[in-house]
Amino acid sequence: MAFVTELDKLKGVLRRTSPIGLDRRENSAEHSWQVVLCALILAEHAAEPIDILKVIKMLALHDTVEIDVGDTFHYDKAAQTDLHEREAKAADRLFALLPQEQAVELKALWEEFESKETPESRFAAGLDRMMPFVLNFHNQGGTWLEYGLTKEQVLSVNWEIEAGLPELGRWIKELVEEADKNGFFADSSTRHHSVSDPV
Repeated sequence: MAFVTELDKLKGVLRRTSPIGLDRRENSAEHSWQVVLCALILAEHAAEPIDILKVIKMLALHDTVEIDVGDTFHYDKAAQTDLHEREAKAADRLFALLPQEQAVELKALWEEFESKETPESRFAAGLDRMMPFVLNFHNQGGTWLEYGLTKEQVLSVNWEIEAGLPELGRWIKELVEEADKNGFFADSSTRHHSVSDPV
């Protein structure tokens, strides 16, 4: 129960993206719930055979470390220099709140997600990357416009979606093309913040 109680703090970790149509940031608990739901719905589109229960466990756990390190904006390269070390330290602390056997099992799932070396982790990582595309598109650019992101920058992370969900990766490319036609990407003259600015 100490672990369960500690995880409530994930509701207070704000991400860069906003829920569709709402003037606030989504939190990491909301994001985790949404990608778990996506896994259930989109499992048939996985690039390889997967153990869906394992995927659901990974996605439910994948952002727990943000309780200690916060959400790191994917496009903020400076903030990612020591991210792995900080997240690993957070994982050690958080999973140590569990009984030994559970701690070992759940930390291993978190590490597998981070590795992107198994069919389940690639599928889970693809879903994790997919949702910001969807939210920003339906928010008329959202953080793409707010942080002055180019079409090329946004497409640069699409490979993670394609690796786990090829059909969805192709659909995301179409979404980005439509977003480009609608003016959902910004040039440097319309940038509101640096990607390293706090939310």
